[in-house]
Amino acid sequence: MNLSQFLHQNYDQILELTVEHLWLVGISTLFAVAIGVPLGILTARRQVWNRPVLGTANLIQTVPSLALFGFLLPVPWLGERADRIAILALTLYALLPVIRNTYTGIRGVDPAVVEAGRGMGLTETQLLFQVELPLALSVIFSGIRVAVVVSVGLATIAAAIGAGGLGEFIFRGLAMVNNQLILAGAIPAAILALAADFGLGWLEKHLQPR
Repeated sequence: MNLSQFLHQNYDQILELTVEHLWLVGISTLFAVAIGVPLGILTARRQVWNRPVLGTANLIQTVPSLALFGFLLPVPWLGERADRIAILALTLYALLPVIRNTYTGIRGVDPAVVEAGRGMGLTETQLLFQVELPLALSVIFSGIRVAVVVSVGLATIAAAIGAGGLGEFIFRGLAMVNNQLILAGAIPAAILALAADFGLGWLEKHLQPR
């Protein structure tokens, strides 16, 4: 049986695992954005938080993914379900590009534009939402784009703790020394990563200030 026949015969299972994969990536990205964007704004507005926040996010990136999954397994409540561990781990890994690009985007706004806003009587909150965030949006989206693409790849490792996703095929194939099983997980995961990169890249270009 060649690869195309295998993919056709196992289409339903591949689709189910792809949906699981997308769910893990989507939920973790939402959490990363909800946490990372406010932290990026905080570090841009309060320089004293720059090193602690970015330093912690950088430190998380140095921990190997399988090791992080292992560290989280004994944690109460989290360890009861593998998908909770996977979502938390993916969220932690996605934080750095979101925080860093939010910080860079806010700090990269032309100071003259900010001063002009203050001269018009805008409050700090109004400056943030009406001037700084709109101008920094494309840079922030660039960070989200990186976070999503990285998460698609890391989510395959989540199958090692039983969290599901396309990594199920990859780990099963490695255990059975079956290239078809490995490719059945690797090819859809690669397609998802490329599609996410292309789609978010297109959106990023259209969000650039004119």
